[in-house]
Amino acid sequence: MDYINEAEVLMMKAVENLEERLITVRAGRANASMLNGIMVEYYGTPTPINQVANITVPEARQLFIKPFDRSVVKEIERAINEANIGITPTNNGEIVILTVPQLTEETRRNYVKQVNEMGEQAKIALRNARQDANNSIKKDEELTEDIAKSMMDDIQELINKYNKIVDEKIKEKETELMSV
Repeated sequence: MDYINEAEVLMMKAVENLEERLITVRAGRANASMLNGIMVEYYGTPTPINQVANITVPEARQLFIKPFDRSVVKEIERAINEANIGITPTNNGEIVILTVPQLTEETRRNYVKQVNEMGEQAKIALRNARQDANNSIKKDEELTEDIAKSMMDDIQELINKYNKIVDEKIKEKETELMSV
């Protein structure tokens, strides 16, 4: 019956999901999280790339992927190509090297659009959480009209708070993307 806390938990999850998705948008700098979600075929089993190799960032625009087992170098290279992250891997037999290209103005603007879309999806999730909570409150016959109205007002305050957080996160990422 604690509708407000349930709604807040859903809203927190929406913001956390947004943060995780924003990390994957590259800003012209190498970041190991760019490779999140890339699976490497390792002895017939799809395995996350960070479980078969050590990923380091020696320079601002380079990633070194050193597999624990040298026989996986070609598989890592193939997985990165198939992931279509916009970076072509090279290898020297021991490590796979990713050089992150400098972002063009057009690419930056496309990434900003992508980030804004992610923000809008997060806001939709927030609105859905509010809608679910409000519907639950309306269906609860034990609540008086005043208490129900008060709870709905509290949920509206929550969504306003989380919408601000989403807007701030989007603004931060836009600033990061547009700074050269």
